[in-house]
Amino acid sequence: MPNSPEAALSQIGQISVNAHDLERAVAFYRDKLGMKHLFTVPHMAFFDCNGIRLMLGIPEKPEFDHPSSIIYFKVDDIQNAHKVFSERGVQFEGQPHLVAKLETHDLWLAFFRDSENNLHALMSEVARK
Repeated sequence: MPNSPEAALSQIGQISVNAHDLERAVAFYRDKLGMKHLFTVPHMAFFDCNGIRLMLGIPEKPEFDHPSSIIYFKVDDIQNAHKVFSERGVQFEGQPHLVAKLETHDLWLAFFRDSENNLHALMSEVARK
């Protein structure tokens, strides 16, 4: 029953990103990306991303030690965010670029690596005038 309400997922509560050096990863997400640090416990640190919790964690077993999924962080002004984060030392894969011209907006992306070499992206939906 794929449409059954009692079996439907509708909200992300937490995303986990692997880290090998937790202190370095916390500094990157807190100081370079400006995310709100919630708390740190042994082997894990948690951040608030507008109601979705981001967990940085040391992999518990070898089979859990792999690159993370790509997290797309929404920003209003991708050009400014790219400039500010670059000045903070964030290493981008390239300049912000137009990915799609949609009916009501243009979709822009800029990919970057975190301190643990995980790939993530800035995403901006720019309204058409």
